[in-house]
Amino acid sequence: MNAASTYLSSLTLLIAMASCNMKEKTQIQMKIPPVAKKIQKKLTEHDDVRQDPYYWMNERDHPDIIKYLNEENEYTEQSLQPQTELRKSLFEELKGRIKEEDLSVPYKKRGYYYYSRYETGKEYAVNCRKKGSLDAPEEITVNQNLRAEGKTFYSLGGLSVSNDNRIAALGEDFLGRRIYSITFKYLEDETFLSDQLDNTTGRVVWAADDQAVFYMQKDEALRPYRVYRHVMGTDQSKDVLIFEETDPKFNCSIGKTKSDQYILIYSTSSTTTEVRYFPAAEPFSEPVIFQPRTQGVEYSVAHFGSNWYIHTNYKALNFMLMKTPLNQTSIDKWVGFIPQQDDILLEDFEVFRNFLVLTERTKGLIRFHIKPWDNSEAHFISFEDPTYLAYASYNPEYDTPRFRFVYSSLTTPTTVYDYNMSTKEKDLLKQYEVVGGHEPSDYKSERVWARATDGAQVPVSIVYKKSLYKKGENPLLLYGYGSYGYSIDAFFSSSRLSLLDRGFVFAIAHVRGGEELGRRWYEDGKMLNKKNTFTDFIACGEHLRVQGYANPESIYCQGGSAGGLLVGAVINMRPDLWKGAIAQVPFVDVLTTMLDESIPLTTGEFEEWGNPKNKEYYDYIKSYSPYDNVTQQDYPNLLVTSGYHDSQVQYWEPTKWVAKLRAEKTDDHLLILHTEMEAGHGGASGRFKSLEETALAYSFLLKMEEINQ
Repeated sequence: MNAASTYLSSLTLLIAMASCNMKEKTQIQMKIPPVAKKIQKKLTEHDDVRQDPYYWMNERDHPDIIKYLNEENEYTEQSLQPQTELRKSLFEELKGRIKEEDLSVPYKKRGYYYYSRYETGKEYAVNCRKKGSLDAPEEITVNQNLRAEGKTFYSLGGLSVSNDNRIAALGEDFLGRRIYSITFKYLEDETFLSDQLDNTTGRVVWAADDQAVFYMQKDEALRPYRVYRHVMGTDQSKDVLIFEETDPKFNCSIGKTKSDQYILIYSTSSTTTEVRYFPAAEPFSEPVIFQPRTQGVEYSVAHFGSNWYIHTNYKALNFMLMKTPLNQTSIDKWVGFIPQQDDILLEDFEVFRNFLVLTERTKGLIRFHIKPWDNSEAHFISFEDPTYLAYASYNPEYDTPRFRFVYSSLTTPTTVYDYNMSTKEKDLLKQYEVVGGHEPSDYKSERVWARATDGAQVPVSIVYKKSLYKKGENPLLLYGYGSYGYSIDAFFSSSRLSLLDRGFVFAIAHVRGGEELGRRWYEDGKMLNKKNTFTDFIACGEHLRVQGYANPESIYCQGGSAGGLLVGAVINMRPDLWKGAIAQVPFVDVLTTMLDESIPLTTGEFEEWGNPKNKEYYDYIKSYSPYDNVTQQDYPNLLVTSGYHDSQVQYWEPTKWVAKLRAEKTDDHLLILHTEMEAGHGGASGRFKSLEETALAYSFLLKMEEINQ
């Protein structure tokens, strides 16, 4: 071989080797996802043995788990790298619709008008008030931006002003675990008192003389369980325990009646309530039990005149309103006031001097029932959209004819109204602006009904942009939750416009496990009926496909927390139905979590999912738990999000799930995990920071649809 030939051969070999090395390097950097190590862990219950190779991920702060989470985050960024510019533009687009300098609707309490405002470029609100008139000088109760300076996370969990209007109690979380420290601030000169209360829920209730406050602490499982009395000017170590909830299924909460005359201590589980009360003017008195807890009986109370009014499910599946004299609180003294109705759920009530307002849900939709105390003619506030959200706003004033409520729909931005219950006139106080403009008539909302496998009719709320809708051709995102009796109403989202304006159809499946169609709708989607939640959701997806609301090849699903459980279950059961899925802080390792009572919230969840120490519940939960049912099959593209400091769904649940999916799935679809390392269950704090997570989710969807603008 001559020199030229040798040179060319060597050059060719070098180029080939360089190409191979470059390709290998690219694969390592861009293509190969992290592989989690396996350490087999045998879990045995009821003579059933499960092998969990990723159980080690429960070791919070272990260098290996931190390394693995960071590798997953890097892989997510690499996988979405082609969408980097789109993601940035999406973030700016989402942010650009929000009015940066904005003001909430003021409410009046004890002679002051309270409101919050946002300043241009700031992440957090400034809480303010004005004395006597909106023309008075502004006083700042707390500038959250200043409090958040230098912190990676900030949440104001409570703001309560003393009865004499002089002192504000601030409950603040700087980590994202929903454990708050309470400090006290003189509002006149903005100085802080020496009092500080740690490990609290963030809220206080003031005694009538402002010399004592009442607050709650959490146990190791982050369950609010103790109520303390703190005397202002003393150290927290001197605080007196006035009540301890010893049943781990129950959480505590504290409040005050609208009349300001009584302080209430609630003990609540998923199915049972017990209330204690004492006069706000007698802070050193012993709390009195209103009605001892009776399994399955829920109630809440309000004080009006010489009576207590009780909202309860006692002998009333859809709840009723009862009343009893102030000194006769036992259940045998309660008498019916508003009877229960089989087709109407009585959700809540609000007391005014001359009016009673009932929040009712009928056929899945809210209406307000206005009843004068003088027994003159009652009337309703109802709405015309086919599907919408409406709820009573904060109404602290007692002696007023005005009832404030909030309304929005899939096409109508959030709107605040004052309704004069005497004249029946409605005043629009504020409709939140969509910067850049929004024309509701450009979009169409609908409500349709899907038939479940057992024949139940499941409502589905739908919205799309009229000019971009083509039957059978649009990508569709179906959202669901279906747990704890929470009703997911059809609310407006300016962020969602970024999907609608790119041709997506958005839908909400109002599946069983929520309370949209009454208390029975909830009962039929919990405990040993939980699988109805999943089959309902699948039925909704199928219905939307058959009716042409979606391109059959471009249906996506989304849910968070217990809604993430829903996503995990339906992609196990019907992976072929979905092109992609978004599971946000998903509760997916249900069986292992429910067997570990040291994990926050576990014991309180037994009345929602069942206690797997009972074999019947163990077998049933195991049959649907997403982590336990990962199998060797094709799965849709999947984006999973998590919060490292999440106190409700521990970070290891989504992390383990992703690792197991990677090891078992038989497809090459995208599977990415993003863990917010400085946040908890609610994601990143801050007004705009959270939009980065939305932009991440949307860029994932648009990548799947090959939409690059």
